[in-house]
Amino acid sequence: MTPAAIRRGDTGPAVAEIRDRLGRLGHLAGAAPGHEPRVDPSHDCFDDFVDRAVRSFQQERGLTVDGVVGPQTFRRLEEARWALGDRVLSYGPGHLVSGDDVLALQQRLSGLGFDLGRVDGVFGVRTDSALREFQRSVGVDADGTCGPSTFRAMARLARTMSGGGTAATLRELHALETLTSGVADKVVVIDPGHGGGDPGLAHGDLTEASVAGDLATRVEGRLAAIGVQVMLTRSPETFGALTAVPDEAERAAFANATAADLVLSLHVDSVGSPTPAGCATYYYGDVGAGTGSSLGQRFAEMVQDEICQRTDLTDCRTHAKTWDLLRMTRMPAVRVECGYLSSPRDARRLEDPAFRDAVAEGIAAAVVRFFAPVPVEV
Repeated sequence: MTPAAIRRGDTGPAVAEIRDRLGRLGHLAGAAPGHEPRVDPSHDCFDDFVDRAVRSFQQERGLTVDGVVGPQTFRRLEEARWALGDRVLSYGPGHLVSGDDVLALQQRLSGLGFDLGRVDGVFGVRTDSALREFQRSVGVDADGTCGPSTFRAMARLARTMSGGGTAATLRELHALETLTSGVADKVVVIDPGHGGGDPGLAHGDLTEASVAGDLATRVEGRLAAIGVQVMLTRSPETFGALTAVPDEAERAAFANATAADLVLSLHVDSVGSPTPAGCATYYYGDVGAGTGSSLGQRFAEMVQDEICQRTDLTDCRTHAKTWDLLRMTRMPAVRVECGYLSSPRDARRLEDPAFRDAVAEGIAAAVVRFFAPVPVEV
């Protein structure tokens, strides 16, 4: 088990474990001649080479590239160690198995035409159902356990298998047909970023948490007025309270339990420089694995377009990420970064309620566009 965050300058057994995993994945190899990593005698030093290796791994895996090994990065290091066949896989309620081997299994099942929903590397209910269906089709015990007999059956079919990206995309496009019936009675989960004991950075009276909470309230009001059922991952009473807030995995579980049609995670950003500024949107996508949410990308592009039309925030475009909230939700999910409090220009705008109204109006308009019926050409 690792501390909350491990970074450059740290030492100890956890750093040694991180170094070992990065080395096995090839991220500590390939230094220029004369610049090979200097290995501490105890092999437990988080030096510049490890920092660069961590950033390389984070970039490859669609995580925030900050060189800090927090819970998400460490968990992805753990997942990356598994190849299909290294361990027996099965569904465990309340303790979902995840890893590169699960991702490979999902890609193979999807490539064979079995519907398991999103290919995300998490062994959930739909992966269990698809695996049992595969097992029945090839005549092995349909117990939902991916063990030696199932591996052998897959090996026999290996030449007929593809990555499954096309099939998954077609299923998502088919799902879009059921969503594009208007906003009435749709369920949207709004997730205000930060909050509780983590208010984020501050600019004057504003904090990242207070701005996100204010935007959530404004978007909620607009959507509720047109018949959308809106649910918040935390109540307005906790926006400024020093209370514990659920982590991303718990908020994803909340959205899944409500059977929401859409998830909106609202944030503002802050960094150590006044230069970065603007608005960006993020959706689930693992570029290296060739998987992602086409509906999430579609909605992210709509949100980005609507906000940039209504404000003068710099257009920082849409990006694929594998953050837990985007990856673990079963419906399209988008994270919106509505400016930087560390940018004097953005901060001045976010201080203005009329400006926050314009941002909220853009987000609400994107929701309406996403659910709008597609015109039929005649």
